[in-house]
Amino acid sequence: MHHSITGGYSLRKITAIGLLVAVGTIAAPFSIPIGVARVYPVQHTINVLMAVLFGPGPAVTAAVLTSIIRNLMGTGTVLAFPGSIFGALLAGLSYHYIKRDHVAMLGEILGTGLLGALAAFPLAKWLLGFAGIVLALIIPFFLSSLVGAIMGVVILRLMRKTGFLY
Repeated sequence: MHHSITGGYSLRKITAIGLLVAVGTIAAPFSIPIGVARVYPVQHTINVLMAVLFGPGPAVTAAVLTSIIRNLMGTGTVLAFPGSIFGALLAGLSYHYIKRDHVAMLGEILGTGLLGALAAFPLAKWLLGFAGIVLALIIPFFLSSLVGAIMGVVILRLMRKTGFLY
């Protein structure tokens, strides 16, 4: 069977995915203060957008590419991988099966806020010398994914309202 180099994606879709990876890379340091904490919501916003617009495979691919680029640039750590991949996967699968923006949002929050934090814990401990408890990762992962996922749903609704998206 013959497969094209683009994997069946149009140049327009590949360009959109690339732009979202670029935004995720450039805007990763952007943070919002919430009480005494700061949340970094951009990757979670992009995970929800990717999940809804392109599906689970491209969402995970974009999360991996963004994490690789951020690590190569020194603006991310190994925690970027589990912190984005699980959220992208669950957001994508959730939306694929249920077709509701808020379900993609919940998939992102569960995937990143819980599964991503749990997967990041051994990496933080063994590779980064983190001495805290797992809850110390769950809280910031959860808050960042919550804020970012809400932002993603708001952007999707604005895109639909303005006719930019079906």
